Amino acid sequence: MSNGLPPWGALSAAQLLTRIPIRLRAAPNVAKAVPWFPVVGALIGAAIGGVAAGLMELTTPGVAATVAVLFGIVVTGAFHEDGLADTADAMGGWTPERRREILKDSRHGSYGVAAMCGTIVLRIACIAALAPAAAFAALVAAHTLGRGAAVGVMGLAPPVSTDGLGADYARSLTRSRTVTGVAGALAITALATGWWVGPFAVAALISAVMVAAVARRAFGGVSGDILGAVEQVAECAILVVATGLASRHPLWW
Repeated sequence: MSNGLPPWGALSAAQLLTRIPIRLRAAPNVAKAVPWFPVVGALIGAAIGGVAAGLMELTTPGVAATVAVLFGIVVTGAFHEDGLADTADAMGGWTPERRREILKDSRHGSYGVAAMCGTIVLRIACIAALAPAAAFAALVAAHTLGRGAAVGVMGLAPPVSTDGLGADYARSLTRSRTVTGVAGALAITALATGWWVGPFAVAALISAVMVAAVARRAFGGVSGDILGAVEQVAECAILVVATGLASRHPLWW
C-alpha cells in the first residue's frame, strides 16, 4: 500500500478539511492526505446535496439552498471561505511584501467579508435554481472538482513562502500524486454527472489558472489561503455552469 493511496490518507484529508472529530494516532500526514482531497470533497458535496435535495421536497428552493450551504460551512468550518477572504483582503496591498503581510493576518477586512458573502449568495442562488437531482449532482461535482483544482495548483505553482500549510502541501506533492488527485476528481465527477464533467472541468481549469496567475503576480506564488480561494472560485464557477446545463439537458441518470 505504500506506493498507492493508503486508506488512512482519507482520514487525514477528512481531518484537515472538515470539523468532523476524527482521532488519529499521529498528526495528519499531508503527503498521504492531499490526493484524497477530491474524495473528501465528493463526500462533503454529497452530504450538502442530500440536504438540499431533501429539503426541496419539504420547503421552498431558496430555503433549502440556504440551509444546505450553511450546513456545508458548519461541516468544513468555513475552511476555504476563510482562505478566499484572506486572499481578497491581501489584494488591497500596494506591494507584494505588503500583500504577503496582510495574507498572514487572520482578521478580515471589507474586501474579505464582501468576497466571502458574495460566494455564499451566489451558491445559494445557483442551488435554488436547480431541481433536486441536479442540485445533488452539481454539488458533488463542485466540491470534488473545486478541491481537485486546488490539488492541481498546489502541485504546479510555486509556494509564496517556505512555511505554512500551502508550502507543506506543495512540498508533499509529487507529480504522480498531483495527477492521481486531479484524475480522481474527474472520475468521480464523471460518475455523478456524465458528460457534464466536460464543461465542469473547463470551468474548474479556467478558475484555477486565473486565480493562480493573479496570485503569482500579486504574491509571487500560492499559499494555503490562495488554495482556498482556488477552491471557492472553482466551486462557484461550476455551480453557475450547472444552472445553464440543467436548464437544457437532463442528467445521464
